[in-house]
Amino acid sequence: MSGKPITSIVLIGVGGQGILLASEIIAQTALIAGYQVKTNEVHGMAQRGGSVMGQIRYGEEVFSPLVAEGTARVLIAFEAIEALRVAHYLAPEGYAVVSSQTIVPVTVSSGAAQYPENVEARLHQVFPRLCYLDAVAMACTVGNVKTANVVLLGAVSAQLDLPLEAWHQAIAACVPEKYFDLNLQAFSMGREG
Repeated sequence: MSGKPITSIVLIGVGGQGILLASEIIAQTALIAGYQVKTNEVHGMAQRGGSVMGQIRYGEEVFSPLVAEGTARVLIAFEAIEALRVAHYLAPEGYAVVSSQTIVPVTVSSGAAQYPENVEARLHQVFPRLCYLDAVAMACTVGNVKTANVVLLGAVSAQLDLPLEAWHQAIAACVPEKYFDLNLQAFSMGREG
């Protein structure tokens, strides 16, 4: 073993945002690139509206899929406040890719809680290395809001040691063929920022 560290990734969002597919694409990309990969089950309520978290670790030899607090190289947040909720997983030098999408939880819509103000300013305080983007608007530009998850993957792809061709192959393996071009456009848009 060359002593290269294991790369840990945390994905966070709300059910229905495509976190499972995004996790699958990352894992496939790492496998195609020749790494051993471990992923955990997506935690939380997999139905629309509940908080969902996924963890992926890849390297030459990986024994556990669980990401220890303070060790993730990348945090990918599909919803802005969810990023703040799991900020403790990101390593001090880690990179956060956060969608500006806001999904108001039931506790807020029912009046039992308040959605925090100044979310973008808070994110910049918490994450020194932050890519904050409107992934939903970017996905709509390519013609399908459901590709917002792949826009986020494009944004994070330049931060990981995985070849571009491996990303393309993984997208081809994970999405139906008729949606490949659309997802590739979304990925490229996110990568170009």
